[in-house]
Amino acid sequence: MSKTVDGPAFNLLALAAEVRNPYPVPHDRVMDGKVRRVLGDPHGLTQFGVNLQELAPRAVSALRHFHTTEDEFIYITEGTPTLTTDSGKQTLSPGMCACFPAGSGDAHRLENRSDILVRFIEVGTRKCSEEVHYPDANMILHRTAVGTRNFTKLDGFPY
Repeated sequence: MSKTVDGPAFNLLALAAEVRNPYPVPHDRVMDGKVRRVLGDPHGLTQFGVNLQELAPRAVSALRHFHTTEDEFIYITEGTPTLTTDSGKQTLSPGMCACFPAGSGDAHRLENRSDILVRFIEVGTRKCSEEVHYPDANMILHRTAVGTRNFTKLDGFPY
């Protein structure tokens, strides 16, 4: 859990960076090269999450996924990531954003195909329970209201 930061203003880049690979084997290394700074939690935000994400060259933001109950928004601040969705690939640049409404079924992720750092802000709603579908990995994340997380295959069998 993040510690509280005094005052409403702070330096985004001064916050501790978090490297997290939440996926089970064999997908546990897919987010190598991704760093996340949690921005909202230190100030007590609980209804939506705000993160500053960084992708090193050749890194990806996540397995391609979609949320069943949570909206997701990204805003590019540096670099030129490639957005991969069910519709194909699109190069983004600073000042561009992308929106992924809950339940859309449009699996997405960002890929840094360049030789320079990509930085973006991610904002998402927080629901007590949620399913995140990873169609390319044959996987679903189930998060319950009490905070448990488990992965199953698309057919429901444990991962």
